[in-house]
Amino acid sequence: MEKIAVLTSGGDSPGMNAAIRAVVRTGIYHSIEVYGIDRGFKGLFKGDFFPLPSQSVSNIIQKGGTILKSARFEKFRTKEGRAKAAQQLKTKGIDGLIAIGGDGTFSGCQLMSQEHGIPTIGIPGTIDNDLYGTDYTLGYDTAINTALDAVDRLRDTADSHDRLFFIEVMGRDAGFIALNVGLSGGAEAIMIPETDTNLDYVADKLNQGWQRQKTSSIIVVAEGDEEGGAFDVVQKIKDQIPEFEYRV
Repeated sequence: MEKIAVLTSGGDSPGMNAAIRAVVRTGIYHSIEVYGIDRGFKGLFKGDFFPLPSQSVSNIIQKGGTILKSARFEKFRTKEGRAKAAQQLKTKGIDGLIAIGGDGTFSGCQLMSQEHGIPTIGIPGTIDNDLYGTDYTLGYDTAINTALDAVDRLRDTADSHDRLFFIEVMGRDAGFIALNVGLSGGAEAIMIPETDTNLDYVADKLNQGWQRQKTSSIIVVAEGDEEGGAFDVVQKIKDQIPEFEYRV
């Protein structure tokens, strides 16, 4: 291989810039030209490629987001869109593609690779941690610690004001963040999309706690929970035990 390209796609996650830096510096070490693709699949489709010399990734390892930018691009979902993207790579003499992103990024790249024979490597970059084959995706650990810090701070306020806090965290289809934040933060209840939630049971447990003089609680809700997220859950619980003071 003489030339490779790297892109980031989907939602940005902490660690993407560190991964870009590693790709560039490793490629240069092996005498491979590395090109960046602007704004993910959109830039791939349009041919927005630019060289990434060693100095282009200096002082980015600690930065969040992605220096390559990211954008939604519906045309890549079509065979015609992927065909044009693959042709852009071939026209520019790119021998292989490295894609940093989540399940949508991987699915798109897999299709393009199968359809047009583009050698592709995926680096899992998503805070949801919902990709097979790795214990921790890029950004997952940071997401957990950031959310846990918020839970710890809100716990103090909940205790001070005798409140029930419902904290919604990311995770449309995967409850890894909610589960581990809830366990680590000592939440009284955790709601995730992988399991059915019995709100009657949750309300009963909260009420039992109140009877034992437990005047504050933390409930962690994944955004993709079947009950519709924290605001919907609060309303349903409030209908059963209106005497509590609630915050989302």
